[in-house]
Parts: sequence; structure tokens; C-alpha cells
Amino acid sequence: MKKYIALSVVLVAFTFFSCGNEKKKTEPEIIEVETAEAPTEYTAENTDVSFTDGKMADVFKQYIQLKTALVNTDAEKASAEATILRDIFVKIEASEATITAAQNLAESKDVEVQRTAFVRVTSAVEQLMEGALSSGTIYKQYCPMAFGNTGASWLSESKEIYNPYFGDKMLRCGRVQAEIK
Repeated sequence: MKKYIALSVVLVAFTFFSCGNEKKKTEPEIIEVETAEAPTEYTAENTDVSFTDGKMADVFKQYIQLKTALVNTDAEKASAEATILRDIFVKIEASEATITAAQNLAESKDVEVQRTAFVRVTSAVEQLMEGALSSGTIYKQYCPMAFGNTGASWLSESKEIYNPYFGDKMLRCGRVQAEIK
């Protein structure tokens, strides 16, 4: 008797799923949806940050230009922006390690290598920004998925997340980790 019930259940299930396959063979309904056009390229926002030293303002402004090139996955632009940042580091007599990190980024034409070097540049710029603001806020942002889920931080002029480590692959991946005031 149990075999008969089990066989009946299997037969009903087979019939049910077989009939369902007919629906899959029909053409799907196509619905057109109008969406707002997404920006094709990220541009840095104006910032309300003021600095106690004009040199630190130059560092931050150029760092943001570099970050913007990485967000846009533009290796050529990132290299050019890193060259300018390296020159600023030389003028302010930053550490040799900081200058070298910017130089490594500038010399590379591979955006993934540039993103790896950007971690060291970010760390150096973050140290320079501590105590350098007279007003405003710099946002330290963090992506836990960068570099095989080891995570990495960057500095931003706004709370909006624009991830320089993934660019358009995962543009909004990240969170505000801290504020520098």
C-alpha cells in the first residue's frame, strides 16, 4: 500500500512539473522601463575643507584627483595624477617611503598595481591630514572586500562612497570608517 501511495505522489509530481515546462517554452513578456542615465564618469565633489597650511590643501586636492582617476579605472590619468602628487610630496619633504609609493604608482600602467600602491599613498596622506584641518571634514572610507577581502581604506571629500579599489565593478562598496576634523 505504501508503495502505491509513493508511486502516486511521484506520478502527480511528474505530471505537475511536466505541464510547467510548456509555460517555459513561450516567449517572455518584454517590458520597457525608462531609467535615468547613469553618469559615465565620477568627478570629485567640491569640498568645504579648509587647511591650516596651503601645502596640505595641495596634497589633499591632488590626492582626490588621483582617487578620482582610480574610481574611473583610468590607469593613464592615475599615473599622471600620481606624478603630480609625488612632486608635491617632494616639495613638502615627505618621507622617502611616501615619495616612493607615489613614484611606484606613477610608473605603473596597470590599474591593479596602481590600486595596490594607492593603499600606501592613502596611509601617508592620512597621517599628513591629522591636525592639518582648520574646518570641515575628511571622510576615511573602507572597503572590506578589497584585495581578496583583506580590506583597504581611502580618504574622501564627501560621505558618498566611490570605491577606488574596484571602480565601476563595485563602485558603492564601502562605508565611512572615521572622520578627520
